[in-house]
Amino acid sequence: MTKQSIFGRISTLVKANINSMIDSAEDPQKMIDQLVRDYTNNVADAEAAIAETIGNLRLLERDHEEDVQSATNWGNKAIAASRKADELRKTGEVSDADKFDSLAKIALQRQISAEREATGAEPTIASQTEIVDKLKSGLNGMKDKLGELKNKRSELLARAKVAEAQTKVQDAVGSINVLDPTSELGRFEDKVRRQEALAQGKVELAASSLDAQFESLDDLGELTEVEARLAELKSGSPQSQIES
Repeated sequence: MTKQSIFGRISTLVKANINSMIDSAEDPQKMIDQLVRDYTNNVADAEAAIAETIGNLRLLERDHEEDVQSATNWGNKAIAASRKADELRKTGEVSDADKFDSLAKIALQRQISAEREATGAEPTIASQTEIVDKLKSGLNGMKDKLGELKNKRSELLARAKVAEAQTKVQDAVGSINVLDPTSELGRFEDKVRRQEALAQGKVELAASSLDAQFESLDDLGELTEVEARLAELKSGSPQSQIES
């Protein structure tokens, strides 16, 4: 049950679409870290299960080899006993010959038993060998997936570092722009220009005020002359008459 369970887990993990899982994750970094941990643990479990399965397979193979060797040995003993019985019969030692024939029969029975043991174990050995091969293949697939995950994690970390570095550069450039001396000079120049315009406005305002004052003086002088001439007219001054 455990072996089948491990085999099923291996098949599921090998068939897993890592890229799809990462793309659909809210936090790809956490997803990759979790997958790396899961695959690492499952690889360890699979290795332990496969090692146990291989160990059991090797025991079966060893038992099979011993059964095959035992069948061969009992066959040789049966041959030897049968030949000895034949030799004794030729010399007339029938009783002893019968004993060796009996030994030959016992050896043949044990040979048959050993052959049955060996033959009976062969399907199990074949099945276990197939399972071990599949488990090994699946384990290699899991290791490939684990390597892919680690590469993805390294790639993601590298991209994160690049993005962080770019952000720092942009922030630094932004700070430089804010503290750019030319921009400060530009603002100072604008301030000076406003001050110059204000001064010019004040000058023009002052000038216009003086002109108005002078104009008012001219008007006053003109009125004074008019008054003087009127006075002359009223006094009947000849000079006024001449000028008129």
